Amino acid sequence: MATPYDIISMDEVASTQDAATAAFSASGDPVLVVADRQVSGRGRAGRVWLEPDVGMFASVACMPRWPESDFPRIPLAAAVAVRRALATETGLAPDLKWPNDLLIGDRKIGGILVEAAGGRITAGCGVNLWWAEPPPFAAAVCAGGVDHGLAMRVATRWADELLSIVLGPHEGLPLEEYRAACTTIGRRIRWTGGEGVAADVDDGGALIVVDDEGRHRVLAGDVHLLGGG
Repeated sequence: MATPYDIISMDEVASTQDAATAAFSASGDPVLVVADRQVSGRGRAGRVWLEPDVGMFASVACMPRWPESDFPRIPLAAAVAVRRALATETGLAPDLKWPNDLLIGDRKIGGILVEAAGGRITAGCGVNLWWAEPPPFAAAVCAGGVDHGLAMRVATRWADELLSIVLGPHEGLPLEEYRAACTTIGRRIRWTGGEGVAADVDDGGALIVVDDEGRHRVLAGDVHLLGGG
């Protein structure tokens, strides 16, 4: 049976992250906030999220049953969950770029932002459902217009999948599923520590990078796929 949670649907919101965090703080119950339009959305490190013609803008707030030391794994859980949701609702299973991007080829169709405080996490996800003229680095899930209910269907399925993972045992992260979909693994990358080959994602959610100096465990920061991405 799906985990029960509150659903708040909004025509427009400044940030689904802020709205979900506030709703959870007020009720203490897991909550999903879905908005047709997000006017002040943010990505990781405070970056502005460019808004497509039609998108899914959603955030889930809850108190995971995982120890906080395992919270770095939650962006991977959120990525697997949205990939499952998109595959079911649209037939498209995007590639995953560590730690928080959704790709078609090397073009971004969505991103994930996870914020944590006091044992609470708020996981946000933005997905380009349709975009008539996307910028060169972006793409959308659907080639044409989409029906009005698609965003809510993707969002609720994403919430179902994510909450079933993070409200379960912390060993329940589908790490092999993530690795199989992660386009970063096996690619040459650039990160804040230099350049190397992304060899794996370890059990803690870190990216393992190999260069001439050995193996590096990358926990956070920008990762650029060389030759694109």
